[in-house]
Amino acid sequence: MSEATAMLDAIGKGDAEAPAAFLDLVYNELRRLAASKLAREAPGQTLQSTALVHEAWLRLIGDENRHFEDRTHFFAAAAEAMRRILIERARWRRAVRHGGEYERVNLQDDMLASPEDDDQLLALNDALEKLERKHPLQASVVKLRYFAGMSNEEIAELLGVSLSTVKNYWVFSKAWLFREIKAV
Repeated sequence: MSEATAMLDAIGKGDAEAPAAFLDLVYNELRRLAASKLAREAPGQTLQSTALVHEAWLRLIGDENRHFEDRTHFFAAAAEAMRRILIERARWRRAVRHGGEYERVNLQDDMLASPEDDDQLLALNDALEKLERKHPLQASVVKLRYFAGMSNEEIAELLGVSLSTVKNYWVFSKAWLFREIKAV
C-alpha cells in the first residue's frame, strides 16, 4: 500500500491529522492539475489555481461520506470537483443578474486621462462634447479633473456640490465616455 493510499485510508477512518498530511503530499500535483484546467479556460478567468485547489479540497474532504480507494481515485475525484467548480463559475458569470455576457472593464484614471494617439484624443473630445450637451455638470467634473488636474475636494468646492456628488459624477462620466468612445 502506497503512502497516499494509506493516508486516504486513515482519512476514511476519521483520523483528524490525516487530511493535513495528505494535502502536504499531493498539494503540488493538485496545483498542476488546477493550472492545467485553468489554462483551457476562456480569457478573463479570474480564478487562480490556488483558489481552485482549495475549493476542490474542501469539497472532497468536507464530505464525510467520501471514501477514496487509492491515489488515482482521489485525483479523478479532484479533477471532477475542479470541473464542477469551473462550470458553476461559468454559469454564475453568464447569469443575467451578474452581467450576462458583458465583459467587466475596470477603468482607471490614466486610461481616460492619457489617450495614446490623436485619434483617441479626438474621440474623447467628441464624446466629451456630447456629454456636455446632455450632462453639463458631469462634463465639468471631467474637464476639471482631466485638464486642470483638480482633486475631488477642489471640484466639489468650486461647483458647490458635495464630495460624494463629484465622485458619482466622475464614475458616471467615465462609464458614459467609455461607452461613447467604444461605439465609434
